[in-house]
Amino acid sequence: MDIFLIIIGIILLILGLIGCILPIIPGPPLSYLALIILQLTDKVAFSYTQLITWLLLVILFQIGDYFIPILGVKKFGGGKWGNWGCLLGTLIGVIFFAPWGIIIGPFVGAFIGELLSGKSSDIALKAGIGAFIGFLFGTVLKITLCGWFIYCFFSALI
Repeated sequence: MDIFLIIIGIILLILGLIGCILPIIPGPPLSYLALIILQLTDKVAFSYTQLITWLLLVILFQIGDYFIPILGVKKFGGGKWGNWGCLLGTLIGVIFFAPWGIIIGPFVGAFIGELLSGKSSDIALKAGIGAFIGFLFGTVLKITLCGWFIYCFFSALI
C-alpha cells in the first residue's frame, strides 16, 4: 500500500509543478496533497508544525496569486483604476477564458482600467506590463514552493 501511495504522491507532485505554469491546475495545493499522502505511509512522519506551516504557505501563495499582479500594476505606476482593472481582468480571465485568461486577463484589465481613468496609453501599457510581470513573479513563487515540496517529499523517503 505504501508504494501505491508514494506513486500517487509522485503523480501529484508532477501535476503540481505543471499547475504552476498551467493556471487551470492548482499547483501548490496538489503538491501539498502529495505530502499529506506521503504522511499516510509508514515511511514518513512529518511534524504537525511542518504540515501546518506548509498549509499556510499554500493558502498564502494561492491568495497571492490573485494579488501579486496588482502589486505589479502599482509598482509600474498604475493607479486605483488599473488595480481594479487588474483584479477584474484576472477574475474574468479565470472564469471565462481559462487557462490563458489568467495570463492575459490581468494585463488587459490593468490596461483598460488605466485608459478608463483618463491616463495615456503609455501609462496604461506600463500598468499592463506591471500586471504581467506580477503574474510571472507569482508563477516563480509557486514553482519555488512546489520545488521545496518535491525536495521535502524525496528527502523524507531517503
